[in-house]
Amino acid sequence: MRQRLQDLDWIGLYLWVLRAAIIILVVWGTIATIIDNPYSPRQWIDLIIFGIAQGSMYALIAIGYTLVYGVLFMINFAHGEFFMSGIMTATVFVATPLAATGFMNRQPLLSLLLIAVVAMVVSMSIAVLTERAAYRPLRKAPRLVPLITAIGASFFWQYYFRGLFGSQVIPFPVPDVMKGTASILGVEILKTQLTVIVVTIIMLIGLNLFIMRTRTGKSIRAVAEDKDTAALMGIDVDRAITITFATGASMAGIAGLLYALVFTQVHFFMGFFPGLKAFTAAVLGGIGSIPGAAVGGLFLGLIESVGPSLFLQGLGIPAPHQLKDVIAFVMLVLVLIFRPQGILGERLTEKKA
Repeated sequence: MRQRLQDLDWIGLYLWVLRAAIIILVVWGTIATIIDNPYSPRQWIDLIIFGIAQGSMYALIAIGYTLVYGVLFMINFAHGEFFMSGIMTATVFVATPLAATGFMNRQPLLSLLLIAVVAMVVSMSIAVLTERAAYRPLRKAPRLVPLITAIGASFFWQYYFRGLFGSQVIPFPVPDVMKGTASILGVEILKTQLTVIVVTIIMLIGLNLFIMRTRTGKSIRAVAEDKDTAALMGIDVDRAITITFATGASMAGIAGLLYALVFTQVHFFMGFFPGLKAFTAAVLGGIGSIPGAAVGGLFLGLIESVGPSLFLQGLGIPAPHQLKDVIAFVMLVLVLIFRPQGILGERLTEKKA
């Protein structure tokens, strides 16, 4: 016991030194960047706006992770493929034909709504099928089993869509009306980035109303609290879990469309890194918390965009923007070390009743 206490003291000292070293490096790099600022105010504004737009996409994807974890306490690593499947299918069967006929430029709003509906329906269908075929039979299995199954499902859908649509990058046609910039309070913002931010706000408000105000949303919250008690009160647990998967996948489908508008291309591997980043955002905000997923996604997007210029430039690191992925996953490690419950997560000393 005494040796164990001594080990704990050493662990605490190690974490304290690690925290101090990180703070010193960040402060040093920030001060050096401010003193020798290589960017103009306009460039800083562009970095912040891009970070908000990218963080908004992470937030929409992260909601799927946090909803499933809140109900089933499992990490659905196939969620990135739900994000990919919807927009890839919509691009091949809807966006490309509409652009070829010129309808997308004549009716851009109707075209984007049609693409969004198809992307959401496909993403939801893939999610429900995966839940029914792969996850439901393992509902009472140890947690490691569904986790490994989720990784297998991720690879399955990834290579299924590769075989279906090919491994090449497919260009996404952006309507002419979405190109260029718009002026907001005297600041020029890319129309695609403005669309991402506005649509994300609308989707988050709609999701909040669905979860908090509707009968179905209340049943999902009841199942997340206690499945057995919810079943005794007449709630169809399987139905609530299926709707949870479908809701998270619908958010991912919309995020896929926004991603395609910003980056103008889709491919079978496009869900991997955004999925990992969204998982990082969910953990950062507090996995299981919907507001936490939104805050974590926004924070991660800003750190990825501004962090390399703000923290690494002053340390003399060449090409710091190539390290944005490193920053994202270092943040995940730091959150797991210093605040594992996340920004808005709650620390529980015992299971909920």
